[in-house]
Amino acid sequence: MQEVILVKLGEIVLKGLNRRTFEDRLLKNIRRRIARAGNFEVYSMQSTIYIEPKDEDADIDEAEERISKIFGVIGYARACVCEKDMDAITKMAPEYLNDTLAGFKTFKWNRSVRTRSSRSAPWKSPARWARRCCARTRTFP
Repeated sequence: MQEVILVKLGEIVLKGLNRRTFEDRLLKNIRRRIARAGNFEVYSMQSTIYIEPKDEDADIDEAEERISKIFGVIGYARACVCEKDMDAITKMAPEYLNDTLAGFKTFKWNRSVRTRSSRSAPWKSPARWARRCCARTRTFP
């Protein structure tokens, strides 16, 4: 399972014609700060910066720690790479979140965390979240 870090930007997204200059500078700063943690690919897409380890020696825990201290980053999250298919997501989520959710009795899904960037997905947003919550309840009673 490949793990990545998703980084959300601060006020850079509000910039006008010079926004790309600020994004490029932030990407450069991130690359420089995580260089000691290993070999990572850092790129930006749809106002989110993706940080993917290029090899097994990359220390994603150290990279996460270093990202938390970079000016311009308002939030970040670790995630795993999965196909854009509800069955694949439903299968991968319990495997990825098992250690994180062990011991919790209740949960709350936050629909605003991730917007649907792929309009070709066969499900609508409310149906997606309902199905995911049902799968979560069955997996972690």
